Amino acid sequence: MLSEFLKDYLPIIIFLIIALGLSCAFVVVNLILSPKHPDPEKLSAYECGFEPFEDSRMEFDVRFYLVAILFIIFDLEIAFLFPWAISLGNIGGLGFTSMMIFLFILTVGFIYEWKKGALDWE
Repeated sequence: MLSEFLKDYLPIIIFLIIALGLSCAFVVVNLILSPKHPDPEKLSAYECGFEPFEDSRMEFDVRFYLVAILFIIFDLEIAFLFPWAISLGNIGGLGFTSMMIFLFILTVGFIYEWKKGALDWE
C-alpha cells in the first residue's frame, strides 16, 4: 500500500523538495551577498521624482469590498448553474431539487441585501 503511494507520488514529492530547497537557497544567497548600505536617500519615500505630497494610504470605502464580495457570490452561483444545466438530464429529480434549494437560499440572501440597503450607492 505505502510502496504504491510512493511509486505514484515520488516524482511530485521530489519536485516539491527541490523547489523548496532552491527557493530557500536563493533567499539565503541574496541575504548574504546583497550590499547593505542604507542612507537617508535610499530610505526616503519617492514619488515621480518629488517628495510625496500626502500620505499614500488613503481611506478606502467599504462599499467597494461589499460590491466585490457580492460579485464573487453571484459569480459562483453562475459557475454552479452552468454544469447543473448541462447535466440536468442525468441527475434527475434530486439534483433539480437540490439546485432549487440552493437558488432559493441565494434569492433570500439577495432580497435581504436589497432590504438592508447593501446595494444602494449613496
